[in-house]
Amino acid sequence: MYQNILLTIDPSEESSWKKALPTAVELCKSSGAKLYIMAVVPDFGVGAVSAYFPDGYQDEVIAKTKTELEALAAKAVPSDVSANAIVICGTIYEEILNSVKAIRPDLVVMASHRPELKDYLLGPNAARVVRHASCSVLVVRD
Repeated sequence: MYQNILLTIDPSEESSWKKALPTAVELCKSSGAKLYIMAVVPDFGVGAVSAYFPDGYQDEVIAKTKTELEALAAKAVPSDVSANAIVICGTIYEEILNSVKAIRPDLVVMASHRPELKDYLLGPNAARVVRHASCSVLVVRD
């Protein structure tokens, strides 16, 4: 059924993976799919915001996130499921959609919290991915 599944999480935010990761693993096991576990680190950019952080800070955050992601995958993904950890820097929904184009998964799995008023006005990342992804998206509620 599935060959490639993209799971998007924040390894430091348990609610983003507590239910979504086991769901993605089970889907991979049942269909023999390869799992791509992705985290997006916000881009500090150049300019006013980046001036508040020391040189190399973003690289440290990326490296720390990669370490956390790999540790979580080693702990939670069984050895019979092929998994790759990916850390990308940028805007969350844009980088997820870019990864969908690059990886060409059959399914994106991601968690979503219960919507608040601000989410209806701004649109959460999950809603943007659901609207614009070229593949199926499974949103797992926390």
